[in-house]
Amino acid sequence: RVTFAKNDEAVDGPDDATVVITIAAADAALDPTVAYMQGKLKAAGHTGVLFEVLRDGTAAAAISRLASRP
Repeated sequence: RVTFAKNDEAVDGPDDATVVITIAAADAALDPTVAYMQGKLKAAGHTGVLFEVLRDGTAAAAISRLASRP
């Protein structure tokens, strides 16, 4: 989930996802791992899954795709 403004966000994935990641569009260019450590990327759900998608690049790809909406 990339937030552009209040009540304006781009979302990808199912409603019952194992982990939900939220980051502001202004911070989307940051490396997701760095953003998480700085508290700019928030996550709700299974921490193990979060670390896996941060490690394998899945989170970075999804954030980049959502942040570059037309």
